[in-house]
Amino acid sequence: METDLFKSWIARGRLKATRQREEILNVFFNSHGHQNLAQIYAQVMKVDPKIGYTTVYRTLKLLTRHGLALQRKFADGETRYEPVSDKSHHDHLICLGCGKIIEFEDKDMEALQEGIAERHRFKISHHRMELYGQCADCRSKKKNSARKG
Repeated sequence: METDLFKSWIARGRLKATRQREEILNVFFNSHGHQNLAQIYAQVMKVDPKIGYTTVYRTLKLLTRHGLALQRKFADGETRYEPVSDKSHHDHLICLGCGKIIEFEDKDMEALQEGIAERHRFKISHHRMELYGQCADCRSKKKNSARKG
């Protein structure tokens, strides 16, 4: 689905539909989570070591520009990419200890946000929620190291 959309945008934009771009698309849309450019490039290299870093970067920029990828910057400032899907909106829990990113959906929270906007006669075009803290694993490690010390 996403690959077909991208191909049609490439054709309309008079851009080349290359084999390299198609390989990058396949890797990106079959990956999970929020990955930075280096992580995506490493996966692409496994498929085709001849594909350059710049080609991966430019393809991700095209995907972002055409609404098929989201560019995310969390508190660490590193740019990560995630495929846009037909799934409903999701938000993020970000661990400040290990960097783990947990996606979550909450219909009640979405309804609350829409209600607040409605009360203020505000039309939401988009939003993102990022909650920062420590995951259970990092809290557990911290407790264990405190007991030993």
